[in-house]
Amino acid sequence: MDNATDGLRKVVAFIDIGTNSVRLLLVRLNPNYSYTIISQEKEVVRLGEKEFSGRENCLNDGAMQRAILVCKKFVELSKTYDATEFLAVATSAVREAENKEEFLERLEKEAGLKVHVIPGREEARLVYLGISSGINVGDRSALFMDLGGGSTEVVIGTQNRIDYVESFRLGAIRLTDMFLKEGRADPIPKKVYEMMKQYAAENLLMPSQKAKELSVELAFGTSGTLTNLAEIANRMFQDKANGLVLERNSFKRVIDVLCRLPLEQRRNVRGINPTRADIIIGGGAIVDAFFDELNLRKITVSSRGLREGMLMDYLSRIKGFPHSQNISIRDRSVTQLARSCNFDERHSSTVACLAMGLFDSAKRVGLHNFNDEERELLRYAALLHDVGDFISFNDHHIHSHYLISNAGLLGFDQSEIKIIANIARFHRKKFPQQKDLKNEGLDPHSQDLVLELSTFLRIAETLDRGHCGAVSRAEFTDANSKRITLSIWSNEACHLEEWRLAENKESLENFYGGAFVINWMKAQ
Repeated sequence: MDNATDGLRKVVAFIDIGTNSVRLLLVRLNPNYSYTIISQEKEVVRLGEKEFSGRENCLNDGAMQRAILVCKKFVELSKTYDATEFLAVATSAVREAENKEEFLERLEKEAGLKVHVIPGREEARLVYLGISSGINVGDRSALFMDLGGGSTEVVIGTQNRIDYVESFRLGAIRLTDMFLKEGRADPIPKKVYEMMKQYAAENLLMPSQKAKELSVELAFGTSGTLTNLAEIANRMFQDKANGLVLERNSFKRVIDVLCRLPLEQRRNVRGINPTRADIIIGGGAIVDAFFDELNLRKITVSSRGLREGMLMDYLSRIKGFPHSQNISIRDRSVTQLARSCNFDERHSSTVACLAMGLFDSAKRVGLHNFNDEERELLRYAALLHDVGDFISFNDHHIHSHYLISNAGLLGFDQSEIKIIANIARFHRKKFPQQKDLKNEGLDPHSQDLVLELSTFLRIAETLDRGHCGAVSRAEFTDANSKRITLSIWSNEACHLEEWRLAENKESLENFYGGAFVINWMKAQ
């Protein structure tokens, strides 16, 4: 299939058949080069159950049957949404199974699903794409890990570069089968746990060395086990981190508590997923080895993983999608949201350009001392300021605020999302007041930022009120305690823009504390 010409107007199902769970990501590709997530599903099947405890690595009949039934259900669900393409991969459990061909044949015959078994390093690459597409690390060196049931994938790299990639035969189910066997129902003796941890540490010698060589600053992880350990730590010790984070000290206390409990009591620990209680210590030993061998202080837990990486990899091959372009995760995420809301791309780009000119010229004349990071937030707010039209034009600034706040923009922290949402919210109607922003939970610096930047966006929006790009440039050309001068260049009649700007003149004078002088200039 030629993705460049046949990649739009379709529904695609991405299926990840793992050692512990089967996951589905169902996505609709839209003609404007955006995508819509229709459904995300996950079912625990324990495909690798008892596979790693004997001499022969074989999938047992019960595990295969569970996986086939789930895959069949996922295929049927996808077809109800008119899915026409199915991309399914299998990882560690199938990769190592002596009877994998039998399983793959049954999947195709009974579930109607053709599955590709991917190598460990390819799995690691896709996991990296999934995690890195949801965060903003820039040029900082970071560790990306996926702790699965049968294998652990490790990538060290930056936002757009992989420096080291490897897959290890370490997993929550694998270590449980190897070291605990039938004793998993009892408290775990310290000596046994240390043996598990030592086994994991020996396997992690190379990534440990690479992490030191590459000066790793950050660590991100994905997996049900890692997520559950972080949830338990948050419940036990009331950690209030921004997002789900597993701190080293909290983890050490959690694993000590879990090891001292028999399985039935372990299932009742606050925050634990009871279905994971029997394998969580095996996974914890691997996490413990990561903390110690790589000298990590914390691991930020990502909800994104292999199936999201499959999607990113797929979109990167379709010309026209932002994912195929060499742009930042923030730009991709903002473009995705804007296009999903069918925004007026020409108008939004014009407003963003005018807003940048206002920001830069205002800094030159001494109206503010914000930096490039704040400038970037204004640009994103300008691109997204009208997305609320997707819900209704009436009060669309309020709808824009809601959509930006709740769309799960990738690559931004919650504070940045709040700032962008509030800049967009106040691009029209009433000017923001300090109390409005305080109620939004913004700190004093962020409040001042929104007050200033929303004013630039308000002016920029006004200068393209007719959505025709009549104004080519706008700059603050003079500023003192008594007067602010705004110069505007255009070669066309701008009656609508002049009228709306005049309406805002009194409010602008109150905001700046002086006369607001407007010079209309002939563009050259």
